[in-house]
Amino acid sequence: MPGGRLTQQERQQIALGLADGLAYAEIARRLDRPTSTITREVMRNGGPGGYRADLAHRATERRTHQRRQAAPRGAEAPPQVHGRDPEAVREYEETLTTVFMQSGLAKMMSRVLACLYTTDSGSVTASELARHLQVSPASISKAIAFLEGQDLVRRERDERRRERYVVDDEVWHQSMMASARALVQIVETTRQGVAVLGRDTPAATRLENIARYLDFVSESTARAAEQAREILHTKPGASRTPDE
Repeated sequence: MPGGRLTQQERQQIALGLADGLAYAEIARRLDRPTSTITREVMRNGGPGGYRADLAHRATERRTHQRRQAAPRGAEAPPQVHGRDPEAVREYEETLTTVFMQSGLAKMMSRVLACLYTTDSGSVTASELARHLQVSPASISKAIAFLEGQDLVRRERDERRRERYVVDDEVWHQSMMASARALVQIVETTRQGVAVLGRDTPAATRLENIARYLDFVSESTARAAEQAREILHTKPGASRTPDE
């Protein structure tokens, strides 16, 4: 992160920028920081409406202190594969978590999904997740149940009969198709309302317009998802030709 960690003065500038209605990108430009840094800072400290510079600064100091206490004295961060910088990996995982939160996921679900996506295997056990995120197994179970219900993760058993949670290219496809099906259900329900409220009434016209719009979006989403899987997905072991 350019310039190291945010200072208290920079946090005050962030608070002033939010109060003035500035976008994250504009605040980042004024501070010469990545937009992701500002986004993560605000989202993990109360959001746009609840951000307070002094509280955010104290919270950051507290988290840093807690991490130092949690690490055994004299211990170093575990080595990363492929020569990765452990601190950079941790910062990126926090950024990805923030992006998922902005898309509508709760914080714990976002943390679990970010953890899964930043593992090379794309597969972890509940105990590995709990240890990495330093949360209770119950928190992991609740998050996985939600993510599985949204088709964002799937479960499988390994050779030791342990339950593992998995993300891969197919999971995202299934999630997109589930979103399209959910829109279809909304379309059907809104069109039921047209008959109930009386065709050509203002309320019925509103519902019909919603149904037509979402029907188009649903069909387009499903078609694009199928085409993307067919055209873009590279199977393991397959290679692209120079013309592809």
